[in-house]
Amino acid sequence: MINAKTILFIASLIFIFVHISPAQKANDGNIRSYVEQYKTSARGPYKDIRWFCTDGTTVPPNERCTMPGGRQRARYKDKVVQLASFNKIYLGQILSTTPYLDFFDNSNSNSRLKQYQLEKYLRIIDNGWILRRAQFYRGAFQAEDEKEWGMKFYEWLLAQDEIIKQQFYLIRESVKDIPHEAESNKAQNIRSISRIISDAYPAFMDTRVKIHGQPDSHDVEQVKKFKEKHKKNLSVELLAQFDELITDMEFVNKPVDLNIIGTRLKKLLKESQLKSKILDYIKLQSKVISPQENITAATNLLWLLRKELLNEKKPIARLALLDFSIILEQLIFRKIDYWETKTINDLLAKNYVLSKALAATGFFEIWEWEYIERNIVPPTSDLTLGELNNYLDYGKKTVEWGTAMTRANYEDVINLFSGFEPLSLGFIDDRIRSSLLLPLGNVVAKINKYVLKEASFSSYILDIEDDGDARGLNPGYALGELVVVSETTNNIDYSSDKIYILNRPPADLKPVAGIATVTEGNIVSHVQLLARNLGIPNAVISQRVLNQLKNYSGKIVFYAVSNRGTVILKLEENMSKTEKQLFEKKKRNDEKISVPVDKLEINQTKVVNLRSVRATDSGKLCGPKAANLGELKFLFTKNVVEGIVIPFGIFNGHLNQLIPGTDKTYWQFIKTTFSKTKEMQQYNIEQKKVDEYTLKRLEELRTHIKNINLLPEFISDLETEFAKTFNSPMGEVPVFLRSDTNMEDLKDFTGAGLNLTIFNVVNREKILQGIRDVWASPYTERSYKWRQKYLLNPENVFPSILGIPSVNVDKSGVMITKGIISGSNDDITVAFSRGAGGAVDGQLAETYTLSKNDKNILLFPSRESKYNVLLETGGSSNGICYFNNPLLKQSDLISLRKMAADIVKIFGTNQSTTANGPY
Repeated sequence: MINAKTILFIASLIFIFVHISPAQKANDGNIRSYVEQYKTSARGPYKDIRWFCTDGTTVPPNERCTMPGGRQRARYKDKVVQLASFNKIYLGQILSTTPYLDFFDNSNSNSRLKQYQLEKYLRIIDNGWILRRAQFYRGAFQAEDEKEWGMKFYEWLLAQDEIIKQQFYLIRESVKDIPHEAESNKAQNIRSISRIISDAYPAFMDTRVKIHGQPDSHDVEQVKKFKEKHKKNLSVELLAQFDELITDMEFVNKPVDLNIIGTRLKKLLKESQLKSKILDYIKLQSKVISPQENITAATNLLWLLRKELLNEKKPIARLALLDFSIILEQLIFRKIDYWETKTINDLLAKNYVLSKALAATGFFEIWEWEYIERNIVPPTSDLTLGELNNYLDYGKKTVEWGTAMTRANYEDVINLFSGFEPLSLGFIDDRIRSSLLLPLGNVVAKINKYVLKEASFSSYILDIEDDGDARGLNPGYALGELVVVSETTNNIDYSSDKIYILNRPPADLKPVAGIATVTEGNIVSHVQLLARNLGIPNAVISQRVLNQLKNYSGKIVFYAVSNRGTVILKLEENMSKTEKQLFEKKKRNDEKISVPVDKLEINQTKVVNLRSVRATDSGKLCGPKAANLGELKFLFTKNVVEGIVIPFGIFNGHLNQLIPGTDKTYWQFIKTTFSKTKEMQQYNIEQKKVDEYTLKRLEELRTHIKNINLLPEFISDLETEFAKTFNSPMGEVPVFLRSDTNMEDLKDFTGAGLNLTIFNVVNREKILQGIRDVWASPYTERSYKWRQKYLLNPENVFPSILGIPSVNVDKSGVMITKGIISGSNDDITVAFSRGAGGAVDGQLAETYTLSKNDKNILLFPSRESKYNVLLETGGSSNGICYFNNPLLKQSDLISLRKMAADIVKIFGTNQSTTANGPY
């Protein structure tokens, strides 16, 4: 008989289940529905109002805390609390009573702080966003409490020198958004409100484009005239938005009373050079000086504020200096249009000052600016065309590095939000265009146009003005449909006959006709190497160009990149006769190559120690990764890890088994598939249908191989060789399993990065499964499409596997004994990222040309805020890194030069190596 206690216990379990089971990670669809609900709810994301007491308790609004110091504010709805707990998504954040450490969220890449900034943007551009109605919910939050919290938060944060050094850019940007005594970010408001108006009233679009692209002091009059002209057609809501826009624009353009700021700073700052410099600048405003002199003086002071910030020890004074820094940035932004440039030297001077101002505002680290500055100091005499080109290269670098700083800091929260709120994709662009990167980009475009004119070269991108915003990376030409993608590149169905314009190159690019990106990744990533090897035209463009190209998405275009970096993009009907002839002969070099199979040593069915493998075994016993690493192990024994090789013969033997439940071997399945593919092509069946058939069969094949029966004699041999090589049984040493096929590093086809690497695996069963997964990887859609496009016999792919121990490195990367950019065989190119797997998956890696004259040329600083940390138990986690120090020290660069010299020397005298560089 069930007693009352049992019933009560069961009821408690049911209660717990009902109340706990919904508390799990929500998907984007769920979150999107919550957001829509909050937009229409009178309380938005909030449940009710409570007093939050200092002892941690809460009481209803009509009661009082037992101790003074409580704060009245809203409580979050249960779903909002669950999103914070399980998804780390924080909606409708109220600052007062939020612990500073929780809000700064340093262990999670400061995500919570960044989400606060992002939501503030969304509220501006989307009529309050989730607070659309809740912004009128009385008592939800108190403005004075939020400001008081902000002041105390910065007193806590700005007392920490190391965090300021590491995250100057993010901290300074946050000062624009987090409420405190002096915050004001009118520039972002102007951009956002003008966007809202143009979306609702398209006739305003031209004015909005002007405000977004080339803002100046005359814009406010243009907006006033537009409002008067269209007044009869504007709704009450639109008229109110126009009034708000005009008020903000007038505020931005009115003179700032620097004397008030000076009085405040006098009270806060100790006697110092910085204090006297600030007061000198304030006095300068009473004199008649040119815009150039004023902007230069403001920039020099701005730079001094950054350099001397940590010398002022009081956190409240540091906050005042950051506020003043933001005011100086705004002054430069609104005055820069008055700086006239009549000569190329005027442009170079303006470029230098704006670049320095960007360094002062955190878009470059101090050490990065030292690299840039020495190359863009304004000349005192006329320049040769070559010298001008050098100025131009560094001008473009400053724009790219600065833009990448914004992306590196905010891309993680954009990716987090974009799945449920597409409007968040505009945040980074808005942040960039509200900064001095906007006028700098305009200056660099003018310098580019001047240089191209002097050199009798020019780019042409449809009918877009200032097409100097494009820079070719890899020469080539293509004809195809233009596809412009401004959002994430994760779920794009790439096609080999289309030209893609993207924000950043994906790590696993499938065959395409051409590509242009806002961020280029790095020049030795798999994507760039594939593009270079296969003649795919590839360029870097600005965000502005990408936005304007959206109007042409879906059109057939001709796209070409020259070896001098000029870019042509035109509609098919505008092609010249010569351009058309390129495609009458052949769209590209379509001569296919064969994977050599006549030398395969498929009778080798034993696991091999890396020490017994040499370069001459490539394409016979194993692929080039293992063969060349074996050669390196022979030549540089102490510098190369131990390893094992699972040769082609073992793969071949396993595929000679019958597929379970059928009367066919795996090889028969493969040959039947590709025979049918070729037959369909011979009968001119539409390629799309051919691909559909082939990919469906390959998906089935992958499933079979992932479940293939591993032969007992192979497992026994593997365990023996593993223990002998790594001095521990299989299952105790973490290893990488690298796919190494006979279709890699052929004369006309690299195959780099097409197949699977199993990352840091320890468990015995996971190693065995990893072998199956690597064997299956050449039959993925991406791998097949590259092979099918360029190889005559794609069915004859044989994967070997290279197993090497995991090393939890501080940094890793790629070195090539040639200048990829310079083209010189006397130069060296290196690209490194922090942690394991650096520079090969499209990371924004720290990249140098080490020139023959011992000059180290920084091509790109690292802009990856996360890196791979290998775990002893297998797998990996994300580490967080900062950019305030270079990844490669001078001693590292010296070591790399010596290593390159040793490699060239030793390989040059090595009889078994047929290649003569570059390596």
